[in-house]
Amino acid sequence: MTFRELFPSSTHPPLPPTPEDERFARLRLLRSRRVGVSTYKRLLTEYGTAQNALAALPEVARAAGVSGYTPCPEGVIHAELKAAQAAGAVLLMKGDAPYPDSLAEIDDAPPFLWALGATDLLARPMISLVGARNASSLGTRMAKALARELGAEGYVIVSGLARGVDAAAHLAALPTGTIAVQAGGIDVMYPAENTGLAEDIAKTGLRLSEQPMGLQPMARHFPSRNRIISGLSKGTIVVEAAAKSGSLITARDALDQGREVLSVPGHPFDARAAGCNMLIRDGAALVRSAADVLEVMQPHLPRADAQKPTAAPVARPPRSLPQTARLHAQILSRLGPSPLAEDQLIRDLNAPPADVAPVLIDLELDGQIARRPGGLLTRIV
Repeated sequence: MTFRELFPSSTHPPLPPTPEDERFARLRLLRSRRVGVSTYKRLLTEYGTAQNALAALPEVARAAGVSGYTPCPEGVIHAELKAAQAAGAVLLMKGDAPYPDSLAEIDDAPPFLWALGATDLLARPMISLVGARNASSLGTRMAKALARELGAEGYVIVSGLARGVDAAAHLAALPTGTIAVQAGGIDVMYPAENTGLAEDIAKTGLRLSEQPMGLQPMARHFPSRNRIISGLSKGTIVVEAAAKSGSLITARDALDQGREVLSVPGHPFDARAAGCNMLIRDGAALVRSAADVLEVMQPHLPRADAQKPTAAPVARPPRSLPQTARLHAQILSRLGPSPLAEDQLIRDLNAPPADVAPVLIDLELDGQIARRPGGLLTRIV
């Protein structure tokens, strides 16, 4: 219940706004028509409090050419809070202790999140894992294996509760911890086929949404949802993605947020892998197993057993696009129809094997080189 419900107005002089009053007003400001995250932040900066911003909003709208503007009615917020209470959801405001620091760092961090489940998961290391809705059998197997193995290492798996790769990742990570970011209201099951999974996640994991209670998701809500998926963690893994997949939007968000992007390669003839192969071509870390993910993520996130004495991790700096292109050219210039041993090629290049290996896979997937028995390589001409 809100402060207003617990303490109704009286004939006494009005008291200064309480933190609960301001929290209520901030949610009302955010739910007001034409107020997005950027406008919300600007209004708070300009007017100091949400109550002041709400009072000024009709005049601000009038100056912008919008007449007859009224902020979100208080009754709408009371109804949202009542629906959340019925669903068992809690409201996390940016700045609250449970609100994750990693998400708070991004420029367009959601001011509020509805949370249903174990909010303590937000304090643990997180890795985002996304991919195709029409995933192949191999894709779902890979998603499950990565989620299961990374979960065993202490990481919480974040995904979007979609069918395919998302569902496979959530399911495999249920025993160790998973977070589902929903595009609609936290009390709206979408897609309906994942209702059982969503209920299981609420019991042992966590569901999150920035949208009002009861909101049915529409196409425009999914890109907004994706920035939260990538923003929660320091790295995003793409398992399967077509060339124009929504998962690539999540990968782009991760890059914009300064996070790691990792990708599982696929066969060049499989359209579901085209986006993943493009990411690797453009410098994303190649993922063959959870070990590859851990190698990339160690500089960013502590291992669950970090207190144990271990050798200092060696951070592998990401390759820039010019560096990748240069290495492509150097490899192709040294290969021809006659077979050359891979270890000899690496010695000739005088480059770290960890840098050469993913580029060789790039070229193999692209059909420019071929592997022969005995660890030999040839260029396809």
